[in-house]
Amino acid sequence: MTDAQFEGEHIVAPSSAADDVLRVEHITKSFGPTVALRDINLHLRKGEVLGLLGDNGAGKSTLIKILCGFQKQDGGEMWLKGEDYAPKSVDNARSLGVDCVFQDLALIDELSVFHNMYLRREKLRSPIPFLNNIVMKREARKALDKIGINIPHIDVPVARLSGGQRQAIAVARTISGDADIILLDEPLAAMGAKEGAQILDLIQRIKEEGNVSVVMILHNMVHVLTACDRVNLIQDGVIGLDKPTAETSVEELTEIMVDEYRRARLAAHIGNGAGAAPAEDTAAGA
Repeated sequence: MTDAQFEGEHIVAPSSAADDVLRVEHITKSFGPTVALRDINLHLRKGEVLGLLGDNGAGKSTLIKILCGFQKQDGGEMWLKGEDYAPKSVDNARSLGVDCVFQDLALIDELSVFHNMYLRREKLRSPIPFLNNIVMKREARKALDKIGINIPHIDVPVARLSGGQRQAIAVARTISGDADIILLDEPLAAMGAKEGAQILDLIQRIKEEGNVSVVMILHNMVHVLTACDRVNLIQDGVIGLDKPTAETSVEELTEIMVDEYRRARLAAHIGNGAGAAPAEDTAAGA
């Protein structure tokens, strides 16, 4: 048990597979006195879809931001395709084959759909480097049609689109790139049932092709079990569960998260000087 480990807590130890494309060990991250990640150990195989589950504040988004170069960890090591991995920025990570769709989508409202699709990777004419709008518009349409999201006019500003359409644009932009590893931070947020199903269908097609690996944060356990090969459950800055989705269930995942909630309440109660859980909490956990 490490100094940072709580009584009764399980922390997934470092592990690996022969076809791993990404591996991290003992990753830590703090923001002043707030500890976001305490001891993260994770690996991702080629062509695998890994689902990240966890309560709000568990550390999921912080981990994704470290993996894509947006933030730097305080401790621990990472490897990409067997080589040391220490991205200096999001652009540097992208150049190494790791791309991300953030929760805020990173879209510019005033720009058109197709310009947002090629943001920071614009197609240029030659020899005079003007924007090649014809090519970008054509390729953007192909990418959106591949996902199956209906956006009739791609020359309008994205500010005029629905939340689900904006999310689809951000996902399509990443999928249509040259990434070997795609990180999706809640890709179904702001989407209706139909649009969400189309994104899950796209993830399934990626999985079947087997060339691109995906890590995605999801809150819906049914979506995780349906779309992912394996699930990691992040609790209080550590990964407490690592299982193939075929070997777990909604009931097991729910029970683990409820137990974590009870443990956190007990720790907070003791930290406040009470020394023991309230009677109703003890009864509830019996």
